[in-house]
Amino acid sequence: MLRVLTLSTLFPDATRRNFGIFVERQTLGLAAHPDVELRVVAPVGLPPAPLSLRGRHAALAKLPLGEQWKGLDVYRPRFLAVPGTGGRFHARSLTRALLPLLRDLRREFAFDVIDASFFFPDGPAAAVLGRAFGVPVSIKARGSDIHHWGNAAATARQVRSAGLEAAGLLAVSDAMKRDMVAMGMPADRIRVHRTGVDLGTFAPRDRGAAKAALKVNGPLIVSNGALIERKGHEIVVAAMKSLPNARLMIAGEGNRRSALTELIAELGLQDRVTLLGAVPHGEMAELLGAADVMALASTSEGLANAWIEALACGTPIVIPDVGGATEVVTERAYGRIVGRSAAGFASGIAAVLADRTPQAAARAGAERFTWAANAAGLYDHLAGLVAAAR
Repeated sequence: MLRVLTLSTLFPDATRRNFGIFVERQTLGLAAHPDVELRVVAPVGLPPAPLSLRGRHAALAKLPLGEQWKGLDVYRPRFLAVPGTGGRFHARSLTRALLPLLRDLRREFAFDVIDASFFFPDGPAAAVLGRAFGVPVSIKARGSDIHHWGNAAATARQVRSAGLEAAGLLAVSDAMKRDMVAMGMPADRIRVHRTGVDLGTFAPRDRGAAKAALKVNGPLIVSNGALIERKGHEIVVAAMKSLPNARLMIAGEGNRRSALTELIAELGLQDRVTLLGAVPHGEMAELLGAADVMALASTSEGLANAWIEALACGTPIVIPDVGGATEVVTERAYGRIVGRSAAGFASGIAAVLADRTPQAAARAGAERFTWAANAAGLYDHLAGLVAAAR
């Protein structure tokens, strides 16, 4: 029996059900393996009082310290995340919070391996904890955890050091692996571990009926991602000026909402661009199934789950050449890789609309990505680390 301690600051809770949902799905898949026993430690970072008693932090502070979450034993210890420090002290604070919890947990659950599912601050903390408890550590790189924290002045050294110390590393794409190697991490310890998609939930449907339910006539473009600068929604909004017959719906919430609202008004697009806010993950399949194109103009990605879910719904994608884009858009039917500009996106979207790609042809691009393969690969990776350590 392989006993796995999954560590992830990116994990859903009652206040953020879409947060880290792909980490949750990966963990559920591994936990279902007949030879795995698993516990989840999903730490919650909070600022010092009185900030921790206000707004969204107040709701996080009230989360239970331990609970059953979809059949998983989940612990939610708190750690201090001091704002304005660039994350410099996050990993140290996280380690201090986890040491006593893991000492207690180890009395009844002698974990064989620590599986850190996000690189920062989880990775540096996991490296220290692995030494403390004498178990191998795996750290997974997903996107911003490497591209942002791995290059930020306050945290880059911590990220690289954790990558050098870990017994094994996972990368969501070949492109991500190359980025990790460029940072000095050992290529022979990095395994590419791609995401999965629920091909039953995310599946083609009657596009005309789905559009009618949304009161949409004509071409529909959907963009799915947090309303933050890195996702580049402004670019797709600006591209709509050159697509006069199309509608754009953006699913997500974040600190760029006001700026996007102003841009939409400035461009006179209020009748054709809609900010939907946060859409529950379970409802995204209907939205993506209605779309003719999914367009996302991120500055960086690992291998975005949003890309794969759109393809699974039979919807081609238009994306820039970031992360694993060229590993996903390998056929014309799957969409276009374009320049990260309004003109580039307008051209790419227009080309996809002109293609009228059959839904089945686009869906083929997602059928390579299954949760079964994801779980099998993760089990093989972690079991190998434990065997090598012994």
